[in-house]
Amino acid sequence: MSRAGTPWFRWRQDDLRIEVTVQAGARHDAANGIHNARLRLRIAAPAVDGKANRRLQDWLSAEFKVAKNRVRLLRGECSRLKSFLIVAPRELPAWFRDLGGGRA
Repeated sequence: MSRAGTPWFRWRQDDLRIEVTVQAGARHDAANGIHNARLRLRIAAPAVDGKANRRLQDWLSAEFKVAKNRVRLLRGECSRLKSFLIVAPRELPAWFRDLGGGRA
């Protein structure tokens, strides 16, 4: 199922795809609202040698209560604009629900 009018995330059966803009090198990891139809994330890791991507994977897996291998970077390995697939998230974080995320 997908939610029309909400371009920053899409459901496909039990899997969740999210479109994000990443600010690496932040003080702490956090979701910071929606900007240009993308979820804005701050990550406390530098954007060098894949460190920010690994930290994003760790953070998203903890937030959605899934194993790290169930968080997949689909697009944007070397870009601030990224697409992630979260395979069958076990929990939806409060920030996700507060920003209009959820199931239809």
